[in-house]
Amino acid sequence: MSKELRARLDAGIRTVKARGYDVVVGDCMDGTGHVSAPAKDRAAELMAMLTDPTIRAVVPPWGGETAIDLLPVLDWDRLRAAEPTWLVGFSDMSTIITPLTLVTGTATIHGNNLMDTPYRAPEGLATWLDIVAAPTGHQFTQTPPNRYRATGWDEYRTQPDVSEFTLDTPGRWTRLDADGDVDVEGRLIGGCIETLSNLTGTPYLDPERLGESIMYVEAAEDQAFTICRNLHGMRLAGFFDNANAILVGRTRAPDADSLTQHEAVMDALGPLNIPIIADVECGHVPPYLPIVNGANGRVVHTATRSELIQTLT
Repeated sequence: MSKELRARLDAGIRTVKARGYDVVVGDCMDGTGHVSAPAKDRAAELMAMLTDPTIRAVVPPWGGETAIDLLPVLDWDRLRAAEPTWLVGFSDMSTIITPLTLVTGTATIHGNNLMDTPYRAPEGLATWLDIVAAPTGHQFTQTPPNRYRATGWDEYRTQPDVSEFTLDTPGRWTRLDADGDVDVEGRLIGGCIETLSNLTGTPYLDPERLGESIMYVEAAEDQAFTICRNLHGMRLAGFFDNANAILVGRTRAPDADSLTQHEAVMDALGPLNIPIIADVECGHVPPYLPIVNGANGRVVHTATRSELIQTLT
């Protein structure tokens, strides 16, 4: 972690401590390169945390870049046998959290990382701190604020204690495939398109383990042609075969000259003939709606109402 960002990390730690938790900071925190330590060291530290029954949740500072190198060196049998510990994150963390749910059955949270934790969730949304404190069977009904941040980012180097989202633009969920209301149920699973697309066809990404699902995907930064190709590949590999509906995160990733991000989604996923709802707050655009991989989900979307109901199992 660079010295310039340490104050923001400390703000995140204070937020977690204010909920009554102790905080243990790992050793793999070097932010000078694209990874914080060799794969074997990061895997060993992650294994130690996920199998320690005194640790409630593991939350990285950032989403990361190349967590894919951890997959072959994690002890999946040991993780499967361990008492469940929450693993939280998004972006490249999809590379770990989504396989963890699919391979071991342990629920994970696609949501704010630690550097984003000081933000107070808008009314209607939860945070990962709310979820990890909830008992099995608890039901979260999350409704979007219908506003998002269209431009700019908070600069943590100069605003380390910022705790309010700047939501400067109105925007609702958008059904892409057709008109009409949506009310569907299924097990929730998904993540970042740019990272999950690299796992299709591997033992780490088999959504059939969950049965009928509500899938969610979101584009971090790749332009529309790349997203289109990635989603086509995921569909051809069977990733969406058991999907009852697909949620697509709102994105600021660029359109292509002749293809928008919404058109890219429909080009690749339209042949599935299932509801596709875009501009959901589960991507890289603030605010952030946390989704629990493995939870029972229900999506309701009408002209006047949008909500995601998640029941922890």
